[in-house]
Amino acid sequence: MSFNIALTGLAAAQKDLDVTANNIANVNTTGFKESRAEFADVYAASVFSSGKTKNGDGAQTTTVAQQFHQGSLKFTSNSLDLAITGEGYFAMAEEFGSQDYAYTRAGAFKLNKDNFIVDAAGNFLQGFPVDPSTGNNTSVSLSTASAIQIPDASGSPRATTNIYSSFNLDSRMTPPTLPFDPTAAATYNSSTSTTVYDSLGEPHVLQMFFVKQTPDAAATPPVLDNEWAVYATMDKTPLMSDGTLNNTTPLTPISQFRFDSSGLPQATKTFTGSPATITVAANTGTTFNPLSLPGGTGTGLSTLLSNGATFPAAVTMNWRDEANTSNKTPTQYASRFEVKALEQDGATVGRLSGIDIGTDGKIVASYSNGDTSYLGQVAMVRFPNSQGLQQVGNTSWKKSLTSGEPIAGEPGSGTLGAINSTALEQSNVNLTNELVDLISAQRNFQANSRALEVNSSLQQSILQIR
Repeated sequence: MSFNIALTGLAAAQKDLDVTANNIANVNTTGFKESRAEFADVYAASVFSSGKTKNGDGAQTTTVAQQFHQGSLKFTSNSLDLAITGEGYFAMAEEFGSQDYAYTRAGAFKLNKDNFIVDAAGNFLQGFPVDPSTGNNTSVSLSTASAIQIPDASGSPRATTNIYSSFNLDSRMTPPTLPFDPTAAATYNSSTSTTVYDSLGEPHVLQMFFVKQTPDAAATPPVLDNEWAVYATMDKTPLMSDGTLNNTTPLTPISQFRFDSSGLPQATKTFTGSPATITVAANTGTTFNPLSLPGGTGTGLSTLLSNGATFPAAVTMNWRDEANTSNKTPTQYASRFEVKALEQDGATVGRLSGIDIGTDGKIVASYSNGDTSYLGQVAMVRFPNSQGLQQVGNTSWKKSLTSGEPIAGEPGSGTLGAINSTALEQSNVNLTNELVDLISAQRNFQANSRALEVNSSLQQSILQIR
């Protein structure tokens, strides 16, 4: 019997050595979770045996328990390197479209030849679908998760339909004495410009000029204090308010602004026809009325193009920022000329210039044309019992009966951890502790070997009795 007891001790010590050696071997494995061999005694007794004299039958390995505490983070320069701070796992699929998932905390990801995010073994990282513009997710169920692809282009060109411009015009300026000429800086007070795009994505420079007006009570309609004429050119060609070539002498403004005594928008003048008919209109909002430069085939701004493109729709000049922020309306204060907002909604074809992944797992792609797009949200999964997960290699696990079903959710929500981009979770193995455990397991092995040796000597002595 003592032989068998010593053999169980040897097996237990060997298992301890194996587990410790495996931990040490993976001390530099990204996302690795150390294991701990757990043992119990063997005690077998029959109904009529005496429990007072029973000595036990040795030791057995009850489980090799994985330890899922957090590993330290190692920061990198790769935006696709992801680490989880807190509870959770990445969901990976071996084949595109498969729902046979493996789960990992090793976030060393890269792009494959089709621009899908994969790990070193080619498994596809799964993500939730989101709205490309707002990033709002539409589902956090694993049944709707799919592989995440990073497009290297932002799609077809988008013709400009809206320009948003807001500014402060310096009330201390004096009106120029010469008629407006876009090539002569002395004929205007301030200017700004933006790039607009036609239907083929070709850029065109739209420049706006602001000219302070001399009050003239005899004019029709009268020119009052605090009025500014607005002129525009596209690719240095002067524009009429209908978007066509401005060849009047002197040049006709596309609009004229009137500020009140507090420096805020009061009224808008529009100029139509040649010679221009001037109409004064009270502002319908807190800023000047928008100006629509017509587009379409063979009309308006399209008549100025020579590349076969058009402006399919009118280009509306909105005298505010896109969000219609209350403190970003045009003003006329005794302060230097300042552009408060200047943006437009057109774009040419763009190429991928950067990837940003937030702590909530949302992936934002930036393109060379200034576009940004939400591509998806990294799927995060947790389990009721992580120690019940089945190890499958490649620093991955699969669900089992004891782990429970995977529960998917957004990173950073509930008990799920947050995502750190440009970081990797290192192995949670403590090398010092493992080396101490290795010495202890070695001593245990030697002690059980000694027990076998003693048993062998005793039996040899008995056999030699005569």
